[in-house]
Amino acid sequence: MRFGGSGGWWRSTFGLVAIVGMVFALLTLAIGVIAFEATHEALEQQLDHRIATETAALIAEGDDGPAGVAAAIRRREAARTTASLDFLLVDRNGRKVAGSLDARVPASPGYVELLPYLSGGEARIGQSLTTLLPGGHKLLVAADRAPIDEMDGALLKLFVGAFGAMLALGIGAAWIVGMVTRRRLASIDDTAQAIIGGDLAQRVPVTGAGDEFDNVAVTLNLMLDRIGSLMDNLHQVSSDVAHDLRTPLTRLHNWLDEALASDDCDVQRRAIAAASTQSREMLDIFAALLRIAEIEGTASRAQFKSVNLSDLVEGIAETYRPDMDASGHILTTAITSDVVIEGDRRLLQQMLTNLLDNTLTHSPAGTRVHLALAYAGDRIALVVGDDGPGVADRERARLFQRFARGERSRTTAGHGLGLALVAAIATAHGGTATLGEAPGFRIMICL
Repeated sequence: MRFGGSGGWWRSTFGLVAIVGMVFALLTLAIGVIAFEATHEALEQQLDHRIATETAALIAEGDDGPAGVAAAIRRREAARTTASLDFLLVDRNGRKVAGSLDARVPASPGYVELLPYLSGGEARIGQSLTTLLPGGHKLLVAADRAPIDEMDGALLKLFVGAFGAMLALGIGAAWIVGMVTRRRLASIDDTAQAIIGGDLAQRVPVTGAGDEFDNVAVTLNLMLDRIGSLMDNLHQVSSDVAHDLRTPLTRLHNWLDEALASDDCDVQRRAIAAASTQSREMLDIFAALLRIAEIEGTASRAQFKSVNLSDLVEGIAETYRPDMDASGHILTTAITSDVVIEGDRRLLQQMLTNLLDNTLTHSPAGTRVHLALAYAGDRIALVVGDDGPGVADRERARLFQRFARGERSRTTAGHGLGLALVAAIATAHGGTATLGEAPGFRIMICL
């Protein structure tokens, strides 16, 4: 699989890491050149200093003139070692006076960096200093440059080796990083291709290494879970709308047919009124569905503000208490003070009124209703429960789905969207809505 065009190889992971490796290799080369030049220059200065010191010592020993310098040269050559310098003393006519150095004396005094000379019949290159003595004599002191050349060669090999190793490491690292990256991206791409093909159950593999790819994979999987949930909701809504709206649409169609088929104005008026009522009920259903879809989106979170949930719940409880008393219900509360949450006050109020309306509508007179609000660790727990008949076990799993209604609720008004709206509001506030265990009916909101 390819992640870039043939002309943009340098944009790939391999290309980028390879470029970084080459940059480091070039930096190594530049540092090597600078170090080589500095070391070479230091060695030459050291050798110049040694030659100058030896020249000064010879002149000091031979303070009686050229004859004394010649005697000093002979003493040094008699004690010669492999590290000794080479000397040559010539008169004003260029004839050798002392010294075994086989070289042409430079015409001008001073340093000569590359002086050709012979040593044991072998041509060599030396570094020399020519000094003009009284009487026109010239003193030539030279040192073999072979140690410097050997050091230069060793440094050159070292830096070339370091450059080659850095370049090889850079290319090798680029190949390894590129291979790993391509494999991980290929797994993400395969998952995306499978999802495009319609397999929404596919998820990006997580290796457990905890690296950046795993973090991206976890985030993508959460996104895919969210998309899957929304798709499931869409399929459910489509199915539920098709199923649950068939009856009201059939009724609406029948009322309109009756109005068209009759010439009696009273019959027509009654049929049209019934059709109007049925259409308003359908509009209410669609409005509730759109409201749930809006809450399940992220737009509602932009309106979140600090809400004193304790005051909100207390106020709604007092508002519903007269209705509870009038219907024969007994309302009790246990509300912790100063419970504050970031949320939408209007949505939270709608969630609680839906739960209390549900209790009033679907529980008989004499039912005890309990409303509680408290902290549960680092969460907030809101509970609305009653000791009524509750729901059958087989109905519990789908109670928060759209158009879901218990068998006991079939004869009462409603569309089965109230608890779906409650769950959507809880989810929008980063919480959950769950159904408590029997007996009775209890909804627990954890925010």
